[in-house]
Amino acid sequence: MNATGLSGPIQWVEGLMLGSLATIAATLSVAIVGFLLLEGRLDWRRGVRTIVGCFLIFGAPVIAAGLLVPVNAAAPNVSSPTVEAEVRPPPPRAPQQYDPYAGAALPPGW
Repeated sequence: MNATGLSGPIQWVEGLMLGSLATIAATLSVAIVGFLLLEGRLDWRRGVRTIVGCFLIFGAPVIAAGLLVPVNAAAPNVSSPTVEAEVRPPPPRAPQQYDPYAGAALPPGW
């Protein structure tokens, strides 16, 4: 099979692993683990393992992109990302004479 024949099933698996169904499953698993940890029915090691697993599943695209950076840097035909010019902050304004008590309501004759 060529790469184009695999792109459809791979995108389907990616959508399944990172879609709303996976988000619901991860939310429920973290909630259940948290509840069991609060009751003392679950070992801390297993609870942390569940939460780290959720981070790994949802962080997989970022981790894979970080691992592919050296591979992409070695390829000569890949263009480097463009860097936009830095936007300078506006110049400071002249200080205004601010008096928090100016115009305080006092009855006449005080």
